[in-house]
Amino acid sequence: MSEPGARGPGRADGQDLTGSLLVATPLTGDVFERAVVLVLHHDADGAHGLILNRPMDARVEAVLPQWQPFVTAPGVLFRGGPVGPDTAMGLVSVPGHDPHDPPLGTQLLFGGIGLVDLDAPAPLVVPELGAFRIFVGYSGWAAGQVESELRRGAWYVVPREPRDPFHEDVAGLWREVLLRQRSSMAFVTTWTDVPETN
Repeated sequence: MSEPGARGPGRADGQDLTGSLLVATPLTGDVFERAVVLVLHHDADGAHGLILNRPMDARVEAVLPQWQPFVTAPGVLFRGGPVGPDTAMGLVSVPGHDPHDPPLGTQLLFGGIGLVDLDAPAPLVVPELGAFRIFVGYSGWAAGQVESELRRGAWYVVPREPRDPFHEDVAGLWREVLLRQRSSMAFVTTWTDVPETN
């Protein structure tokens, strides 16, 4: 039995996925292998989001030095996905704000999660932020593409928990998200690239 709100692979259910997590299955492919994607926006025209568990070797100061003192540990850039590798997005947690009255320099999307304008002066924005990470590139799907991938079984759709976007154990996020589902999804964590051991 699935956890309420969780949807297994192959079931888009025609629902808006904004704010949900897409968790890679063994069918997803190399680019998104064991990825956990936070869907920032989804509608009839497509979807886009950020891979939460792909830290890079580069520190934030390599490209945006003014923001380095304020980013949430581990203080590095994250690879948000294969689209727009020359773009950067600042994902923020802004607790306790009305979506229609966001703090200066931010755009709230859902549940206290939003994007920060990286051209804004950091000292003016930072006091309002609960957590903050910078992503290089993003994950994008054209109209109908994410639905097609869901029907193919390439993703699990699961609810987001508040700490997921800024999780401390980045390397363990994929496994943790699957293990907390009350369904057969948890068994996927034992999957390996060696067929004889599956």
